Amino acid sequence: MTLRQPPLADAHEASGATLTEFGGWEMPVEFDSIRAEHEAVRESVGRFDVSHMGQLVVSGPDALGLTNRLVTNDVSDLDPGESNYAAITDDRGVILDDTVVYRPPEEWSVDADYLVVPNAGHDDEMADRWVDHRDSWGLDATVENCTESFAMVALQGREARDLLGAETDADLGDLGRFESTLGAVAGVETLVSRTGYTGEPGYELISPWEAAETVWSALECQPCGLGARDTLRLEMGFLLSGQDFDPEDDPRNPYEAGIGFAVDLDSEFVGRDALEGASVEGVDEKLRGIELVDRGVPREGYPVTTADGDRLGEVTSGTMSPTLGRGIGLAYLPVDVDLDESVRVEVRGEPKKARTTATPFLDR
Repeated sequence: MTLRQPPLADAHEASGATLTEFGGWEMPVEFDSIRAEHEAVRESVGRFDVSHMGQLVVSGPDALGLTNRLVTNDVSDLDPGESNYAAITDDRGVILDDTVVYRPPEEWSVDADYLVVPNAGHDDEMADRWVDHRDSWGLDATVENCTESFAMVALQGREARDLLGAETDADLGDLGRFESTLGAVAGVETLVSRTGYTGEPGYELISPWEAAETVWSALECQPCGLGARDTLRLEMGFLLSGQDFDPEDDPRNPYEAGIGFAVDLDSEFVGRDALEGASVEGVDEKLRGIELVDRGVPREGYPVTTADGDRLGEVTSGTMSPTLGRGIGLAYLPVDVDLDESVRVEVRGEPKKARTTATPFLDR
């Protein structure tokens, strides 16, 4: 299968980045080292190419009605320049993907009532979902998969505002979390949103595909790959689609996955009735943080057991935390397993002492 190439592919190759396949794309996994890139974001600032994220533009008289019925969070009260986080669920309440839904500023040159950003490799699937439901519900809306029309760069870290502020005329001063504005970045029209996946202050910048290198090169700081993005998001306990939930291999609902805050049961959406039942009846398992006491790294699929060896679940995501200096991970465990409870993680068949913990692992 031919991998899709991001608009910064030539720049990544020229920099000597190590590349990997992710969601059908060839993306940089590291430029220098995962640790150096991780520390740059935690201590100062780093830039990420996240152009592999999907970009669905929904417009027309029924753009709101269509989108609001396909995501778990209510987008009807979003003003221009606001966005929110939501899950996309099937009629069982199972998470198909998680997403950020933008209501872009009205002056954006793109004709978009809503911009839906699914995860890498899910853009065609979600575009088809929006189109199929539009047609079956008889709604008047246009759905365009613009993933390969937009570049997306994430600038993350406590120095992100100063760096971006020197390169844009956008007003960053009053920009709140999950708000966006328009501005020129290095002379390129850019949708600037205060969002991110690292737990640090930062921005995600959406600009035309063909102008990606102009924006990227103007933001002179540590380039970061998917490796650091994963360690950073894991320290915050953020979900990774296809790993911490998968509708086929590991079907989970938002309450199990710890994102019940992104479910608005006052809204009507696909899967609402099932999720109302889950909210009343409760769930059997919830995603928990796991922190190793012994030396070792919890990896995907490693069993989690009681101290006596009784199986409780398995690790969905795990890493060595560069900030904490110990192994951390996520696992679905029975709800009667308390926080700060002693457990074991079988690392290459050897039980390692660990404890359950709330997420995020870091106080941010």
